[in-house]
Amino acid sequence: MKKPEIALTPEQLESFGEEMHAIHQRARQARGAEDLAHIRGVIRVQRGCEIAGRAALFVSFVPGAWVAGVGLLSLSKILENMEIGHNVMHGQYDFAGDPALNSRTYEWDSACPSSQWRRSHNYLHHTFTNVRDVDHDLGYRMLRVTDEEPWRWYRAPQLLWAGALVALFQWGVSVHDLDFRRWLFTPRAERTEEDSARVREIGRKAWQQVRKDYVLFPLLAGPYAPAVLAANACANVVRNAWAASVIFCGHFPEEAQTFAAESIEDESRGHFYLRQLLGSVNFDGPRWLHILSGHLSHQIEHHLFPDVPAWRYPALSVEVRAVCEKYGLPYHTGSLAKQFVSALSRIARLSLPSRPRALQPLAA
Repeated sequence: MKKPEIALTPEQLESFGEEMHAIHQRARQARGAEDLAHIRGVIRVQRGCEIAGRAALFVSFVPGAWVAGVGLLSLSKILENMEIGHNVMHGQYDFAGDPALNSRTYEWDSACPSSQWRRSHNYLHHTFTNVRDVDHDLGYRMLRVTDEEPWRWYRAPQLLWAGALVALFQWGVSVHDLDFRRWLFTPRAERTEEDSARVREIGRKAWQQVRKDYVLFPLLAGPYAPAVLAANACANVVRNAWAASVIFCGHFPEEAQTFAAESIEDESRGHFYLRQLLGSVNFDGPRWLHILSGHLSHQIEHHLFPDVPAWRYPALSVEVRAVCEKYGLPYHTGSLAKQFVSALSRIARLSLPSRPRALQPLAA
């Protein structure tokens, strides 16, 4: 059974896994009032930005009001998707017993139904992170991001496909739990009821989003409906572009490894944590950048400890880095610009034919 190429002995790998598990358990046990104060504070800011932004758009005839409205609404949508929705749906705040922070009932401001996101992201992606032909996040069925995937002619312009995915990210995410191309080209009589039910659920949620942003709020603005409709569209594109960029920077840089499906058979705790480490990349920045990214700037820590309140990741990263140094394991981080360029370079490189590259052995 082929495992990631590493220089750790079985005993070291087991010890590494135990140390990571201990960090995880300590972080879970520390959850409490501070975590709730953080997330409720972010929710207050998010709601304030949305109210102020929509109010500004309703008086868009005032000079500067339209631009301010777009900016505030964009900020509101980013906070709701990244620091609130994504993290709440991971169960990071289930310990509080607050219905508003319940991972099983939270519905976010996105075209993707939360129930489908929890299945495709929380389970599939976080269980099989970067496992080829299993993890849908590896290219979102649109991009070739591994050398092992055979090249096809339609991959040549995939930088354009990446640009489209960035601008329309919530709509790409909406079919995250569905092989939409397979469903679309399957004869109606051969479609499974499960897939058809998912499509109906996606349709209902998509209509809710369209009705809210492109029908209800523009109508409420009366004669300024076109300005409000355009502003809502701009805010959605800004949110989409930011969310996609953050996720690209955590998953697609050249340093992020991918794994064959057979490599996770009978996977031990140590191998699981190692795979999360090797398949993830962080980016550095100030506190506001971490919050706007939903703390996915610490993608390594998120993949290691997805159910821990994300605002704790910067502190946990100090412990994780110390363990990595102890075992001679890499901890990949850099500026946001560096990781973004690396991700785009990988997408561009793999738009051309390539051969699988041998993994470099890790220092012992």
